[in-house]
Amino acid sequence: MAELAADLVRRQVAVIAVPGNSPGARAVKVATATIPIVFGVGDDPVKIGLVASIGRPGGNATGVNFFTSDVVAKRLALLHDLVPGAARVAALVNPNDAARAEAVLSDLQAAARTIGVQLQIHNASTSGEIDAAFAALVRERADALFIGPDPFFNIRRVQLATMAAHHSIPTASAVREYVDAGGLMSYGTDLADMFRQAGVYTGRILKGAKPADLPVLQSTKFELVINAQTARMLGLTVPPSLLSIADEVIE
Repeated sequence: MAELAADLVRRQVAVIAVPGNSPGARAVKVATATIPIVFGVGDDPVKIGLVASIGRPGGNATGVNFFTSDVVAKRLALLHDLVPGAARVAALVNPNDAARAEAVLSDLQAAARTIGVQLQIHNASTSGEIDAAFAALVRERADALFIGPDPFFNIRRVQLATMAAHHSIPTASAVREYVDAGGLMSYGTDLADMFRQAGVYTGRILKGAKPADLPVLQSTKFELVINAQTARMLGLTVPPSLLSIADEVIE
Protein backbone atom coordinates (compact mmCIF):
# COMPACT_ATOMS: atom_id res chain seq x y z
CA MET A 1 0.00 0.00 0.00
CA ALA A 2 2.81 2.42 0.87
CA GLU A 3 4.49 1.79 -2.50
CA LEU A 4 1.24 2.30 -4.42
CA ALA A 5 0.50 5.51 -2.51
CA ALA A 6 4.01 6.86 -3.16
CA ASP A 7 3.68 6.09 -6.87
CA LEU A 8 0.41 8.04 -7.12
CA VAL A 9 1.96 10.99 -5.30
CA ARG A 10 4.93 10.97 -7.72
CA ARG A 11 2.48 11.08 -10.63
CA GLN A 12 0.94 14.23 -9.10
CA VAL A 13 -2.61 13.02 -9.66
CA ALA A 14 -5.48 15.44 -9.07
CA VAL A 15 -7.22 13.32 -6.42
CA ILE A 16 -6.76 9.89 -4.87
CA ALA A 17 -9.92 7.86 -4.17
CA VAL A 18 -9.53 4.93 -1.78
CA PRO A 19 -13.04 3.50 -1.20
CA GLY A 20 -13.48 0.44 0.98
CA ASN A 21 -9.87 0.13 2.13
CA SER A 22 -8.74 1.43 5.52
CA PRO A 23 -5.07 0.37 5.18
CA GLY A 24 -4.94 2.03 1.76
CA ALA A 25 -6.49 5.22 3.07
CA ARG A 26 -3.99 5.37 5.93
CA ALA A 27 -1.08 4.77 3.53
CA VAL A 28 -2.22 7.56 1.21
CA LYS A 29 -2.72 9.93 4.14
CA VAL A 30 0.87 9.30 5.23
CA ALA A 31 2.16 9.76 1.67
CA THR A 32 0.66 13.19 1.02
CA ALA A 33 -0.66 16.19 2.92
CA THR A 34 -1.61 18.13 -0.19
CA ILE A 35 -3.26 15.87 -2.81
CA PRO A 36 -7.01 15.55 -2.06
CA ILE A 37 -8.04 12.13 -0.75
CA VAL A 38 -11.52 10.58 -0.83
CA PHE A 39 -11.79 7.52 1.38
CA GLY A 40 -14.41 4.93 2.21
CA VAL A 41 -13.66 3.28 5.56
CA GLY A 42 -15.54 1.04 7.95
CA ASP A 43 -13.50 2.26 10.90
CA ASP A 44 -13.80 5.57 12.74
CA PRO A 45 -11.88 8.00 10.44
CA VAL A 46 -11.05 10.27 13.40
CA LYS A 47 -9.68 7.42 15.49
CA ILE A 48 -7.45 6.12 12.67
CA GLY A 49 -6.11 9.60 11.93
CA LEU A 50 -7.68 10.42 8.57
CA VAL A 51 -9.59 13.56 9.65
CA ALA A 52 -9.73 15.95 12.59
CA SER A 53 -13.48 15.53 12.98
CA ILE A 54 -16.48 14.18 11.07
CA GLY A 55 -18.08 17.58 10.50
CA ARG A 56 -14.84 19.46 9.83
CA PRO A 57 -12.23 17.15 8.27
CA GLY A 58 -9.70 19.98 8.35
CA GLY A 59 -7.06 18.58 6.03
CA ASN A 60 -6.72 17.03 2.58
CA ALA A 61 -8.99 14.03 3.20
CA THR A 62 -12.72 13.38 3.41
CA GLY A 63 -15.06 10.58 2.39
CA VAL A 64 -17.52 8.04 3.73
CA ASN A 65 -17.70 6.13 7.01
CA PHE A 66 -19.72 2.96 6.45
CA PHE A 67 -19.59 1.41 9.94
CA THR A 68 -18.48 -2.17 9.25
CA SER A 69 -17.00 -2.38 12.73
CA ASP A 70 -19.76 -0.53 14.57
CA VAL A 71 -22.46 -3.11 13.71
CA VAL A 72 -20.48 -6.16 14.84
CA ALA A 73 -22.72 -6.77 17.87
CA LYS A 74 -25.89 -6.52 15.81
CA ARG A 75 -24.49 -8.94 13.20
CA LEU A 76 -23.61 -11.51 15.86
CA ALA A 77 -27.06 -11.18 17.43
CA LEU A 78 -28.73 -11.77 14.05
CA LEU A 79 -26.55 -14.83 13.44
CA HIS A 80 -27.57 -16.20 16.83
CA ASP A 81 -31.25 -15.52 16.03
CA LEU A 82 -30.83 -17.52 12.83
CA VAL A 83 -28.83 -20.30 14.55
CA PRO A 84 -30.18 -20.23 18.13
CA GLY A 85 -28.45 -23.51 19.00
CA ALA A 86 -24.99 -22.07 18.34
CA ALA A 87 -23.03 -22.22 21.60
CA ARG A 88 -19.55 -21.97 20.03
CA VAL A 89 -18.98 -19.29 17.39
CA ALA A 90 -15.71 -19.09 15.46
CA ALA A 91 -14.52 -15.62 14.45
CA LEU A 92 -12.26 -15.08 11.43
CA VAL A 93 -10.14 -11.91 11.33
CA ASN A 94 -7.23 -10.68 9.21
CA PRO A 95 -4.10 -10.03 11.33
CA ASN A 96 -2.57 -7.96 8.51
CA ASP A 97 -4.95 -5.14 9.51
CA ALA A 98 -4.23 -5.31 13.22
CA ALA A 99 -6.16 -2.15 14.14
CA ARG A 100 -9.36 -3.36 12.52
CA ALA A 101 -8.97 -6.91 13.86
CA GLU A 102 -8.47 -5.62 17.40
CA ALA A 103 -11.52 -3.33 17.21
CA VAL A 104 -13.72 -6.08 15.76
CA LEU A 105 -12.65 -8.65 18.36
CA SER A 106 -13.20 -6.19 21.21
CA ASP A 107 -16.78 -5.53 20.10
CA LEU A 108 -17.35 -9.20 19.30
CA GLN A 109 -16.16 -10.42 22.68
CA ALA A 110 -18.44 -7.97 24.46
CA ALA A 111 -21.40 -9.05 22.32
CA ALA A 112 -20.61 -12.74 22.85
CA ARG A 113 -20.68 -12.28 26.63
CA THR A 114 -24.06 -10.55 26.37
CA ILE A 115 -25.55 -13.24 24.14
CA GLY A 116 -23.92 -16.09 26.05
CA VAL A 117 -21.83 -17.76 23.34
CA GLN A 118 -18.21 -18.93 23.40
CA LEU A 119 -15.83 -17.36 20.87
CA GLN A 120 -13.06 -19.19 19.02
CA ILE A 121 -10.65 -16.76 17.32
CA HIS A 122 -8.96 -17.66 14.02
CA ASN A 123 -6.58 -15.57 11.91
CA ALA A 124 -6.20 -15.67 8.13
CA SER A 125 -4.49 -13.39 5.63
CA THR A 126 -3.94 -15.85 2.76
CA SER A 127 -6.03 -18.40 0.91
CA GLY A 128 -4.09 -21.22 2.55
CA GLU A 129 -4.68 -19.76 6.02
CA ILE A 130 -8.44 -19.68 5.32
CA ASP A 131 -8.30 -23.41 4.60
CA ALA A 132 -6.31 -23.95 7.80
CA ALA A 133 -8.80 -21.89 9.81
CA PHE A 134 -11.69 -24.02 8.57
CA ALA A 135 -9.79 -27.20 9.47
CA ALA A 136 -9.26 -25.80 12.97
CA LEU A 137 -12.83 -24.68 13.55
CA VAL A 138 -14.11 -28.07 12.37
CA ARG A 139 -11.78 -29.78 14.87
CA GLU A 140 -13.03 -27.44 17.58
CA ARG A 141 -16.64 -28.16 16.59
CA ALA A 142 -17.70 -24.57 16.04
CA ASP A 143 -21.44 -24.20 15.57
CA ALA A 144 -21.21 -21.07 13.38
CA LEU A 145 -18.66 -18.71 11.83
CA PHE A 146 -18.51 -14.92 12.09
CA ILE A 147 -16.43 -13.50 9.22
CA GLY A 148 -14.81 -10.23 10.26
CA PRO A 149 -15.23 -7.20 7.98
CA ASP A 150 -12.15 -7.05 5.76
CA PRO A 151 -11.49 -6.41 2.05
CA PHE A 152 -9.40 -9.60 1.83
CA PHE A 153 -12.32 -11.73 2.98
CA ASN A 154 -14.58 -9.92 0.51
CA ILE A 155 -12.44 -10.99 -2.44
CA ARG A 156 -12.19 -14.55 -1.04
CA ARG A 157 -15.97 -14.81 -0.56
CA VAL A 158 -16.37 -17.71 -3.01
CA GLN A 159 -13.72 -19.74 -1.19
CA LEU A 160 -15.31 -18.91 2.17
CA ALA A 161 -18.82 -19.81 1.00
CA THR A 162 -17.60 -23.04 -0.60
CA MET A 163 -15.71 -24.12 2.52
CA ALA A 164 -18.68 -23.24 4.73
CA ALA A 165 -21.01 -25.31 2.54
CA HIS A 166 -18.58 -28.24 2.47
CA HIS A 167 -18.35 -28.31 6.26
CA SER A 168 -22.01 -27.31 6.87
CA ILE A 169 -21.04 -24.22 8.87
CA PRO A 170 -23.59 -21.36 9.16
CA THR A 171 -21.83 -18.05 8.53
CA ALA A 172 -22.40 -14.31 8.85
CA SER A 173 -20.56 -11.62 6.91
CA ALA A 174 -20.58 -7.85 6.59
CA VAL A 175 -21.28 -7.74 2.85
CA ARG A 176 -24.22 -9.01 0.77
CA GLU A 177 -21.88 -10.19 -2.01
CA TYR A 178 -20.90 -13.04 0.29
CA VAL A 179 -24.53 -14.17 0.47
CA ASP A 180 -24.77 -13.94 -3.32
CA ALA A 181 -21.83 -16.38 -3.42
CA GLY A 182 -23.72 -18.88 -1.24
CA GLY A 183 -23.07 -17.67 2.31
CA LEU A 184 -25.89 -17.82 4.84
CA MET A 185 -26.41 -14.20 5.87
CA SER A 186 -24.96 -10.71 5.92
CA TYR A 187 -25.70 -7.53 7.79
CA GLY A 188 -24.03 -4.22 7.16
CA THR A 189 -24.08 -1.03 5.19
CA ASP A 190 -24.76 -0.97 1.47
CA LEU A 191 -21.27 -0.93 -0.05
CA ALA A 192 -22.54 -0.06 -3.53
CA ASP A 193 -24.03 3.11 -2.04
CA MET A 194 -20.70 3.86 -0.33
CA PHE A 195 -18.83 3.61 -3.65
CA ARG A 196 -21.40 5.89 -5.26
CA GLN A 197 -21.03 8.50 -2.51
CA ALA A 198 -17.23 8.35 -2.79
CA GLY A 199 -17.57 8.92 -6.53
CA VAL A 200 -19.79 11.94 -5.97
CA TYR A 201 -17.24 13.49 -3.59
CA THR A 202 -14.41 12.76 -6.03
CA GLY A 203 -16.36 14.56 -8.75
CA ARG A 204 -16.98 17.56 -6.52
CA ILE A 205 -13.28 17.83 -5.69
CA LEU A 206 -12.35 17.61 -9.38
CA LYS A 207 -14.70 20.55 -9.92
CA GLY A 208 -12.91 22.63 -7.28
CA ALA A 209 -14.31 21.67 -3.87
CA LYS A 210 -11.86 21.37 -0.96
CA PRO A 211 -11.83 18.17 1.16
CA ALA A 212 -11.66 20.28 4.33
CA ASP A 213 -15.05 21.78 3.41
CA LEU A 214 -16.78 18.43 2.75
CA PRO A 215 -17.95 16.71 5.96
CA VAL A 216 -17.42 12.98 6.23
CA LEU A 217 -20.59 11.22 5.10
CA GLN A 218 -21.96 8.51 7.36
CA SER A 219 -23.88 5.62 5.86
CA THR A 220 -27.48 5.36 6.97
CA LYS A 221 -28.56 2.44 4.78
CA PHE A 222 -28.10 -0.97 6.43
CA GLU A 223 -29.26 -4.24 4.91
CA LEU A 224 -29.92 -7.76 6.14
CA VAL A 225 -29.62 -10.39 3.41
CA ILE A 226 -30.39 -14.08 3.95
CA ASN A 227 -29.77 -16.97 1.58
CA ALA A 228 -32.82 -19.20 2.10
CA GLN A 229 -31.41 -21.94 -0.11
CA THR A 230 -28.28 -22.15 2.05
CA ALA A 231 -30.43 -22.15 5.19
CA ARG A 232 -32.40 -25.15 3.90
CA MET A 233 -29.17 -26.95 2.99
CA LEU A 234 -27.99 -26.43 6.58
CA GLY A 235 -31.30 -27.65 7.97
CA LEU A 236 -32.17 -24.24 9.37
CA THR A 237 -35.59 -22.61 9.47
CA VAL A 238 -35.44 -18.85 9.06
CA PRO A 239 -37.68 -17.45 11.83
CA PRO A 240 -40.53 -15.14 10.80
CA SER A 241 -38.99 -12.37 12.92
CA LEU A 242 -35.95 -12.32 10.64
CA LEU A 243 -37.94 -12.75 7.43
CA SER A 244 -40.00 -9.71 8.35
CA ILE A 245 -36.94 -7.44 8.68
CA ALA A 246 -34.75 -8.89 5.92
CA ASP A 247 -34.07 -6.51 3.05
CA GLU A 248 -33.64 -9.45 0.69
CA VAL A 249 -34.14 -13.20 0.90
CA ILE A 250 -32.29 -15.12 -1.82
CA GLU A 251 -34.18 -18.24 -2.90
